[in-house]
Amino acid sequence: MTGAARILFVGHSTVLIDMDGVRLLTDPLLRRRLLHLRRVGPVDRDGLESPDAVLISHVHLDHLDFPSLRRLVAGTRIIVPTGAAALLRRKGFREVSELGIGEELQVGDLVVRGTPAIHDSTRRPLGIRAVPMGHLICGSRSVYFAGDTDVFDGMAELAPVDVALLPIWGWGPSLGHGHMGPEEAAQAALLVRARVVVPIHWGTYFPFQSAFRGIPAFVESPPRDFAKRLESAGPEIDVRLLHPGEETTV
Repeated sequence: MTGAARILFVGHSTVLIDMDGVRLLTDPLLRRRLLHLRRVGPVDRDGLESPDAVLISHVHLDHLDFPSLRRLVAGTRIIVPTGAAALLRRKGFREVSELGIGEELQVGDLVVRGTPAIHDSTRRPLGIRAVPMGHLICGSRSVYFAGDTDVFDGMAELAPVDVALLPIWGWGPSLGHGHMGPEEAAQAALLVRARVVVPIHWGTYFPFQSAFRGIPAFVESPPRDFAKRLESAGPEIDVRLLHPGEETTV
C-alpha cells in the first residue's frame, strides 16, 4: 500500500517498521530466554533476518543483544547511540553507524533522527556507557519509536506524529527509573499528539520464578490499563493493541 506504514510487533521492544520500501528493525531480541527471563510463546523470526537497518535505542542487555544480531544477515547496517559503536566492532560487526541526539541518517527513502530519552546509560555489569535515545522515522508517515524512557516535556517538540511506539511496562512486577507505565505512556501519547499508538515493551518476557502459578498478571494487564486511560484522556487517538507476532497498517 503506497504511503502506508506496516508495524509488526515482534515483542518486547522489537518492532519491524516497513515503510516506503524500507524495513527497519528496532532493538532485536529474538531469543526464548535471556538470563533469568523467559519469553511468553515462541519467536517467529520469519522475515526478520534481512532488514535494511537495525535501530538500537540503548545498550542494556534486553535491547542490545548480540546473539539476536548474529541471527540477521551478515553486513546488516546497525545504527547505535553515541558511544556504542566501538563495542559492536569489537564483537565483529562492521556496518555500524553512531547516531546522536538531534542528528539524522538516511536509510533508503527514510530519514531517522535521534531523539532524547530519559534512561540509564550503562551496560552492566562493568560495561560501556552510551547515550540512550529514541528515534523519529520520517517518510510518507512519521513513526516515533521511544526506546526506553520516562515521560518528559520535550516529547511535545516531536509532535505531531502519525504512529507512536510507546513502552508501557517492562519484564517484571514493578518499574524502575527511566520507564513508563500505562499512566506515563498515556501522557506521552498526548504530548506527541499521536494519531495512532502501538504500545510496546510489555507482554513478552518475565522472570521464570514468577511463572510457578501461571503467567503473572503484569504480563497481560498493562495494555488494558493504557487503553482505558487514553479512552478518557485522548479519545481521538487510535490505540492498536498488538500481541507479539501481530501487525497493523497505518
